Amino acid sequence: MISHDAVVAAMYDAMRTAAIALPPDVAAALRTALAEETDPLARQHLAVSFENFRLASEGQGLICGDTGYPLYFVTAGPETCLAGGFRGLQQAAEEATARCTADAYLRPTMVDPLTRANPGDNVGPGMPKVDLSFVAEGDGLEIVACPKGGGSEIFGTFYRMLFPSDGEAGICSFVIDSIVAGCYAGKICPPAIIGVGIGGTADLCMQIAKKAALLRPVGRRNPRPDIAALETRLMDTMREAGIGPMGSAGVNAAMAINIEVAVAHTAALPVAVNAQCLVGRRWRAIMDAEGEYTLTGEMDR
Repeated sequence: MISHDAVVAAMYDAMRTAAIALPPDVAAALRTALAEETDPLARQHLAVSFENFRLASEGQGLICGDTGYPLYFVTAGPETCLAGGFRGLQQAAEEATARCTADAYLRPTMVDPLTRANPGDNVGPGMPKVDLSFVAEGDGLEIVACPKGGGSEIFGTFYRMLFPSDGEAGICSFVIDSIVAGCYAGKICPPAIIGVGIGGTADLCMQIAKKAALLRPVGRRNPRPDIAALETRLMDTMREAGIGPMGSAGVNAAMAINIEVAVAHTAALPVAVNAQCLVGRRWRAIMDAEGEYTLTGEMDR
């Protein structure tokens, strides 16, 4: 059985590490972007970012000062047994988040939407957000911690209900316009990882867009050939847009465009876009049935 304390520890360690360490796939994509860019300002943006990453790895701060929204994506198997049941996951996330905030791995960015009162620990109604899903087999637990930056969420979230007749052309037009708007003045901190959701209800469409941005390894295409082709088409179009790191001139506004789909109503074609900023913060804790866990920046999804 996995104890409550083990879940808290894994959530804490994953979130703490995500705040100070760049995932390997994101680091590789940014190195490729630096090699491709020729504009001096674009190269300077990336070079300064890499220097910041180096300092963070040496214990001299965070990889980005905006630690944003504390998100946890939890996956369990049919044999997973948690002390206190799955209802305890939210409490565990709250404890881990408050501890990360107290230890200065997260900044207290969550406030009441109306009064703007700040509890000081990033804990309140709806936050931290825990997304729970299940796989067909297994007795362990996987926790992906994502401190999602405010800029990418505030300026990089778009949704539109298209007509089915709009087809791929309409999807591409909306997605490209959304990315360009988000990159203006570097608001989503490009090179960004762009998640696109197609289908489902409004909330499901936006949810799969966010998971596409946060959880898929950079460089991995959708297994459906037609969707993979659409991802490539969108990436090629963005590279021709002349937008680079932090909105400067260049070719790397997006390091990846990932599409996920859900079945849609016959009369609807919902499309959502969600951006993840260039630091791509996420770290994974893989836990066995006894609560022992390992941390990794690699993603299997």
